[in-house]
Amino acid sequence: MNSATPPAAGAWRRFTAAYATLLNWLLGLSVAILVFPVSLQIFSRFTDLLPHYIWTEEMARLLFVWMIMIGTMIGLREGTHFIVDVFPSATGRFGAALKLFASLAVLGFALVFAWFGIEFTRFGWNRTSELADLPLWMIHIAWPITGFTWLVFLGEQIADQWRALTGRSA
Repeated sequence: MNSATPPAAGAWRRFTAAYATLLNWLLGLSVAILVFPVSLQIFSRFTDLLPHYIWTEEMARLLFVWMIMIGTMIGLREGTHFIVDVFPSATGRFGAALKLFASLAVLGFALVFAWFGIEFTRFGWNRTSELADLPLWMIHIAWPITGFTWLVFLGEQIADQWRALTGRSA
């Protein structure tokens, strides 16, 4: 068998790398924007300089959810989020088999996030938050996007693990 990476795989890796770069920028942006409503909450709570804005709590919650979900997407791609090394010194085919098993377990969670995330988003599609009247789908859609992103990144990792398990180069 030819151990060279097919051209489509190279294009896929470039896509996932570009997508990961976009996610890193979005994570930084969400953290930077999160500082604003949280700062408003703090200053209005402990000083009389600002009125007590109601929308800041819901905006902070929305950004916090997105920050967590984007962080899990990046963590999965980098292999730093769902890793539990029971056999940290495992290498070769045994190590690849363990990583493949772990990736398949995470794949189950990704499918749950994608499938039920769609239902969760449908549930919140025409609803708004109580205080700030924010559309709830903006928070709910984070779950299916996270699930589908995990699937994209897991596909790349599972392919690499399969090649390592079968003895072909990655």
